[in-house]
Amino acid sequence: MNKCNICPRGCNINRQENIGYCKSDNSIRAARAALHFWEEPCISGTSGSGAVFFSGCNMRCIFCQNFDIAANNKGIKLTNTELSDIFLRLQESGANNINLVTPTHFTYEIIKALELAKSKGLVIPIVYNTSSYENVNTLKDLCGLVDVYLPDFKYVDNNIAKEYSSAPDYFEVASRALEEMYRQVGKARFFTKEETDKFNADNNLKIDYELMKSGIIVRHLCLPGTSNDSIAVVKYLYETYKDNVYISIMNQYTPLPQVKDHKLLHRKLTSYEYKKVVDFAIDLGVINGFTQDGRVAKESFIPDFDFTGILKK
Repeated sequence: MNKCNICPRGCNINRQENIGYCKSDNSIRAARAALHFWEEPCISGTSGSGAVFFSGCNMRCIFCQNFDIAANNKGIKLTNTELSDIFLRLQESGANNINLVTPTHFTYEIIKALELAKSKGLVIPIVYNTSSYENVNTLKDLCGLVDVYLPDFKYVDNNIAKEYSSAPDYFEVASRALEEMYRQVGKARFFTKEETDKFNADNNLKIDYELMKSGIIVRHLCLPGTSNDSIAVVKYLYETYKDNVYISIMNQYTPLPQVKDHKLLHRKLTSYEYKKVVDFAIDLGVINGFTQDGRVAKESFIPDFDFTGILKK
């Protein structure tokens, strides 16, 4: 971390002394660690995913749904040991997996925490929940530790990526990152009932049936006014990976105060816009995928970043 180049921003700074583009120093910071029920069904199940929401972010999405922790860096500092204990508490509380939300800029500290937690009995799958704005070399260091990748694929059009996320190279970077994720975990696999029963018996746990055991779910958040780019994203993903990855077409965009004056992002997605993308995916032949009901597009589905599971009791 003396010359941090974990992500494609390439800040090349000493994070012990300075703050990177991600607004983070050398310390892990997180704002919530709790059971989360709003991921895809094979991630949350009925018992919930053990989601740890990390503070800061290497993106600059102007519409960010987690703005308080991503842009404002709201959170509490943690040591590797404290984070490993959080992972174990989530497992004990019945989490189906450990869900690392926006982890990129803390990758190497998270690796240490995961290795420590695994040495103390962490056995549930690890989910890496990312924007896909990742360095391939950094991802390679996660090989063998991550079971399920849950990456966004935000844009094909780099002009939109530049305006909305200050990432004019997003498509090229995300494409290479996704290729590496697929190299590591391959085609999606799910726990069978027999595997689940054996896993639970061996580890004295109660994870749900039919969870994703390994593989990739690529998420795309449809945004108002950019249906053509959403269609381009689906087309690229399916033509590249067919049904070996799952494609999650998301309808949960919620306009927050920071975009109230934006010409497109100030409003919710229309039913027509969303249906256009979903219909394209169906016509293209996508079988392995997820869609969302429009009722998820409201602020009540954004977690409270109140340090639940982070504050020491």
